[in-house]
Amino acid sequence: MPCSMSRRRFIQAGACAIPFSMVLPTRAASARPARAKSVIQIWLWGGPCHLDTFDPKPEAGYDYCGPLSQPIETNVKGIRVGQMLPKMAKQADKFSIIRSMTHGINGHETASYTVQSGRKPGGRIVHPSIGSVVALKKGYGAGYTGMIPPYIVLTEPQGRFSEAGFLGPRYKPFATGGDPAKTPFAVEGIVAQGISDRRQRERRDLLRGLDTFGRQLPGNGHLKELRECEEQAYDLILGEGAKVFDLSQESDDLRERYGRNTFGQSCLTARRLVENGVRYVTINSKGWDTHKNHFGDMRRLLPQMDGGVASLLQDLSSRGLLDSTIVWVGGEFGRTPRIQWEAPFNGGRGHYGKVFSMVLAGGGFRGGHVVGASDARGEELKDRPVYPWDLLASIHEQLGIDPSGTLPHSGGGVRIVPSADEGYSSGGRLTEIM
Repeated sequence: MPCSMSRRRFIQAGACAIPFSMVLPTRAASARPARAKSVIQIWLWGGPCHLDTFDPKPEAGYDYCGPLSQPIETNVKGIRVGQMLPKMAKQADKFSIIRSMTHGINGHETASYTVQSGRKPGGRIVHPSIGSVVALKKGYGAGYTGMIPPYIVLTEPQGRFSEAGFLGPRYKPFATGGDPAKTPFAVEGIVAQGISDRRQRERRDLLRGLDTFGRQLPGNGHLKELRECEEQAYDLILGEGAKVFDLSQESDDLRERYGRNTFGQSCLTARRLVENGVRYVTINSKGWDTHKNHFGDMRRLLPQMDGGVASLLQDLSSRGLLDSTIVWVGGEFGRTPRIQWEAPFNGGRGHYGKVFSMVLAGGGFRGGHVVGASDARGEELKDRPVYPWDLLASIHEQLGIDPSGTLPHSGGGVRIVPSADEGYSSGGRLTEIM
C-alpha cells in the first residue's frame, strides 16, 4: 500500500494517513475503451507565452513579438511554431496544438487549480487534480502493484494547491526531489549527502530493532500499513525501484539529445517511469513567470523545452510507447500578447487567461493538427473554445476513465468532470484529434 509523500517523509513521519473511505472500491465505468495507459504532464510553471511558442503572430508587430518574429515551418504543412523550437518543429506530426484554451483567470493558484482539476475556484470542496484521479482510477483503485507510486512529480510539487484535494494524502504525488541532471540522480538527495547503501541498511535495521512497540502488536492494521509504506520507501532507496531513476543506464548520446539540464533529464526520467508502469508523471518546469527579462529567459528556457520534449516524443515513438502515453505540455495560462515595455517590466509579459495554447500528443490523440484559433494578435478567442474541463474530459476518455463517473466523497459521489448542470460552459470534447 504505497504512501503518497516523499521517501524521506515516509521514514521520518512513520505513518500513512489513509482515510477509510479511500480504500473502498470505486466505480470503474468508462465511456470508451482505454487507448492510453499513462500520462506525462509537462507543466510550464508560471505560464508560457503562446505567441513565443505554439501560436506565433509575426504580423502583429514588434510590440507583440519582440525579437521572436520569425516563426518556422514544421514537418506538417501549414503549421508554424516559434523560431526557438526547431526540434519540436520536426516532430509536429506527433503532436497537436490547442490554440484556443481559455478560462479567464489570471491568478497562479486559482488558474493552476482550474487547469489541473477542471473546476472553477471558490467551491465548497477542494477537488483533486487529474493526476490524483488517475492514481485512484488507474492506480490503487485498479489493483496497481508497481514498486513505484502511480503518481510521480519531477522534482517538486507546485505548492499552488492541494493536488489530492478531498481524496486525501494517499493520492498526493510522490515528489522525487534531487536533480536528474546530476550523476547519479540523487533522489531526495540521498546520494548527494554521502549516505551509502550499506549505511542506509544499517539505519533501517537499527530502526527496526528499536521498534519494540510494533513487535508487540504484529496484527495491528495501522502498523501493518506503516510497515508496508516503509518497505516501499526503502525499496525506492535500495531495491529495484531505485534502478528506474538511474540514468547512467542510458547512453550518453541519448542523454545529450534530451539535454544535459534538469528539464531534459527529467523528460528522460519520465520516459523510464512510464516504461515501468507509472500511470501519471508531472514534470514541474520552473521559470515561466516572466514579468521581467522575458526574452532573456526565453533564450534559455525555450531551447531546453525544445530539446527535452522533441526527444521525449521521438524516444517514446521509437520504443512503441507513444501510442499508450499521453504527453501534455502547457501551464496555468498564457502571457500578455502585448509586451510590457514600460518600467518596471522593461520587456516583460503578464498573466493571461483569456486565450492560450497547449500541446497534446500520444495516447490516442492524433498529431499534426491545430484545434481552435486566437485572433490576429493572440488577444481574443477567435474560434472553438476549449475549457480546462473539456481538455481533462478528453484525457480521461483516452485513459478509459468515464468523465461523468464519480469520486468517493463523504457527502456522496462527486463527478470527475463537471457538467453543464453545474454551470459549466463547454466547447465539447477534443473529438477532432481523438
